[in-house]
Amino acid sequence: MPVHFPFPAVLGCDTDAMDDMGLALVLATISPEIGGVLIRGEKGTAKSTTVRALTAVLPHVRVYAADRFSVDPADPASTSPDGPFGPGAETVGRPVRLVELPVGATEDRVLGSLHLERALSHGRVEYEPGLLARAHRGLLYVDEVNLLHDHLVDLLLDAAAMGRVSVERDSVSVEHLSRFVLIGTMNPEEGELRPQLLDRFGLTVEVAAPREPGLRAEVVRRRMAFDGDPVSFAERYRPAEEALTRRIEASRTRVVSVVLSDAALLKIAEICSAFEVDGLRADLVTARTAVAHAAWEGRTEVTRADIRRAALLALPHRRRRNPFDAPGLDEQLLDDILGRDSPPPDD
Repeated sequence: MPVHFPFPAVLGCDTDAMDDMGLALVLATISPEIGGVLIRGEKGTAKSTTVRALTAVLPHVRVYAADRFSVDPADPASTSPDGPFGPGAETVGRPVRLVELPVGATEDRVLGSLHLERALSHGRVEYEPGLLARAHRGLLYVDEVNLLHDHLVDLLLDAAAMGRVSVERDSVSVEHLSRFVLIGTMNPEEGELRPQLLDRFGLTVEVAAPREPGLRAEVVRRRMAFDGDPVSFAERYRPAEEALTRRIEASRTRVVSVVLSDAALLKIAEICSAFEVDGLRADLVTARTAVAHAAWEGRTEVTRADIRRAALLALPHRRRRNPFDAPGLDEQLLDDILGRDSPPPDD
């Protein structure tokens, strides 16, 4: 089994000083309803390395041993085409899957196809699950998402909106759940993303290589150490990975009890209105992100600090802008709004 670069070893992804990319990925896994993460940046900025390292720090999921569709045994409303499963059905724990969607994938590979070999040899028509089925309760990763073919973009939009996939193949009709955290990486120099797909990403971050020589040298030092002895390097970061897993698990438990006060919700609406974002999805995503951030920080109520961090991650790609506007948000305006009368309680 290949050894991946440890998530805490990525500069800016340790728990004590987590940058926007690491935090956005963690928050999206704490609260998948946020809607996934888009990472934009120049080549060579550890975008793919970080995403592939994420699964190692996520808590394992429980599934039925005989289920190819990974439904949750604890959710009686979840049904699988491989089911039904009785009360005594065997369950197992397994790591969260990272399913990579190639930009040139065929529709059959994404949605699933008929198993022709079994149909010809046994005379029985059987459905072979696709990538969207494998990604259920996991991560669906699209590198160079801005180069994704239009027909695949449409499939992703449908799956993200419905949380399930319906497949019609000849005489076979199959429907299964497909709820995943969508993660995309892209280099803006190669073209922009379709607006419909861009809006489906809950959070977006801009990454760039550090300019400080000391930080650049540390990045190279860690990469060379990993390439020289991946097993030993990964073992050095094992305690940090385990600590991060425990914190994510605790945050998932805490997030359902975090209080989002009326004052905090009104402040979120005021921010979204001031930045002239399109639609109401921005308000919803910012609220969910603020709640997840509060849980991540160990709080039971959303504070001004949670709202500020959530707005910086959820709003930049949704606001109306002129072609020559600088990316990101006007942080001075954001702080002015947060500092107005009747703010939510501070931390």
